[in-house]
Amino acid sequence: MTRIDPSPGRSTLGAPVAVWIGLGSNLQEPERQVSAAIGELATLPESRLLAASRLYRTAPVGPPGQPDYINAAARLETRLAPQALLAELHRIELAHGRRRDGTRWGPRILDLDILVYGDARIDEPGLTIPHQEMARRAFVLVPLADVAPPELAIPGLGILAELLERCERDGVEPLGDSDPAE
Repeated sequence: MTRIDPSPGRSTLGAPVAVWIGLGSNLQEPERQVSAAIGELATLPESRLLAASRLYRTAPVGPPGQPDYINAAARLETRLAPQALLAELHRIELAHGRRRDGTRWGPRILDLDILVYGDARIDEPGLTIPHQEMARRAFVLVPLADVAPPELAIPGLGILAELLERCERDGVEPLGDSDPAE
């Protein structure tokens, strides 16, 4: 397991780390929000966008009456430390109009999550990697499988292909042959 120094003063690492990001939106033209955010991931400092999944329409989790989500996943290489990467993701969300009001599982203009950061396991205020619920969430695993090898080991949770095999995929529909990275 990679040990990460979470101190705020350490914003970059030496060697690039493989990172997977989850993207989602269900407000203000969600397809446009997610596609634009993928483009913005390509401009992150000390990072390189390697792949983006197709877009998926998914049923919302949480309070009833929400519109469906558009979800995707992206693969990056980055030298940014986890907290610095999270700060960059929050900056992108804010630029799209995301306001963090403490509501869990509610409608979102844009939601960007670090799904996997190398082989790191991080559990600190404001940052948990990997998200412990992702193993049961098809809206995360299906797009992730588009950009990650099936043998990807998700620290503490298991192998991607095995998690996907056990996960109910109802309510996750690909949007045509979309390729937001084009």
